Amino acid sequence: MAPAATNAPLRGRRSPLASVGLHATLVVASLIAVFPVLWVLLTSLKPPAYATSTDFFKDTTLTNYTNLLNDTPFLTWFANSLLVAALTTVIGVFVAATTGYAVSRFRFPGKRGLMWTLLITQMFPVAVLIVPIYNIMSSMGLLNQPVGLVITYLTIAVPFCAWMMKGFFDTIPREIDESGQVDGLTPFGTFWRLILPLAKPGIAVTAFYSFVTAWGEVAYASAFMVGDENLTLAGGLQKFVNQYGAQWGPMAAASVLIAVPAALVFLFAQRHLVTGVSAGAVKG
Repeated sequence: MAPAATNAPLRGRRSPLASVGLHATLVVASLIAVFPVLWVLLTSLKPPAYATSTDFFKDTTLTNYTNLLNDTPFLTWFANSLLVAALTTVIGVFVAATTGYAVSRFRFPGKRGLMWTLLITQMFPVAVLIVPIYNIMSSMGLLNQPVGLVITYLTIAVPFCAWMMKGFFDTIPREIDESGQVDGLTPFGTFWRLILPLAKPGIAVTAFYSFVTAWGEVAYASAFMVGDENLTLAGGLQKFVNQYGAQWGPMAAASVLIAVPAALVFLFAQRHLVTGVSAGAVKG
């Protein structure tokens, strides 16, 4: 028997006008998001005479890039930033993961205080912490040293990442830990061999956040590092701006090159980002 015909309208079906409006809104939003990036890219390809003009395709040249690489310590700044960001990422992931796992799985004296400490440290703005951290680093002889920046960036990245990893580990069944204990694994062996492989989305988010924190930070890098041979990219870019003007072409070229590593890290971690963030927020 054929089903009875119905004249009821289909639910969830958009009208043509609503569909056009939605797509137009998405196109406008995409243009707004892409416009600043495209402007910087095109500015990096313009000669100095047209740096502040809208003649983007007049006398296009790679001079800004060649001058940047050959006539400035950009590669030194790049290497310094890469070293600091890599160390911050590796150490930050390890400390955040182990801290998050310990808080998620074990009961120990001071656990609640540790949780509150991780939460409260995220509430202080950077401007408030620069002076006390500067004094601490100065007393320890860590000013103008990459390790000083790494420690500073870890104070920013680890509390947030540990909270997120704790929420992620809460979603992993405890039966997996119990099976590891039955097989004779130590708590660290269980964490390393059984739990950590299941935590790849959370690890990806932690690594991405730690890397971006160290790669794009300006305030601490400018305050703690001096001398062209010690500067990171954040401090180096300020060399292109002074009281008499700005070198927009080299600065735009540097900005494009600086964005490449962050984009590569994002592409590597993107398939885990949504899963990691949402899982970390379940029981955080």
